[in-house]
Amino acid sequence: MKLLVGAIFGFFLLLLPSVTIPASQGAEWDQKLVPEDNVVLQKNVISMHIPNDSKLPFAAVWGTVQNPAPGYPVVIQIYKDGKPVYFAQTDVKSDGSYEKYFRVLSIDNGKAIHIFQGDYTVDIYKAVLKSTTGSTST
Repeated sequence: MKLLVGAIFGFFLLLLPSVTIPASQGAEWDQKLVPEDNVVLQKNVISMHIPNDSKLPFAAVWGTVQNPAPGYPVVIQIYKDGKPVYFAQTDVKSDGSYEKYFRVLSIDNGKAIHIFQGDYTVDIYKAVLKSTTGSTST
């Protein structure tokens, strides 16, 4: 009888985390930072060129978000010849700036390996607050 009660209790302990932990692995997201109907997604497309003889191991994408929506990251997508090669997201700092560094050159047994070289298209997605005032900016 003690074994049966112990088995039921053990099964309950194993089942309890899956019942109480949401699908986000226990992270609690504050969905009340900004009402979603007050957030707009802006897309910027820029060109990037990484030289074939680059000596620098890193490259970066950086910029500023005007009127950023709190809690939303900047999403960076890099394409070569229309094919995706790199995706990342980075947080917006309190001054509205963001930056994301990524490796373009690696050294393996003394040999340089160029991870990125040539021309790329970079899509940058920024979440911004809709303007609540009637004024326009230039």
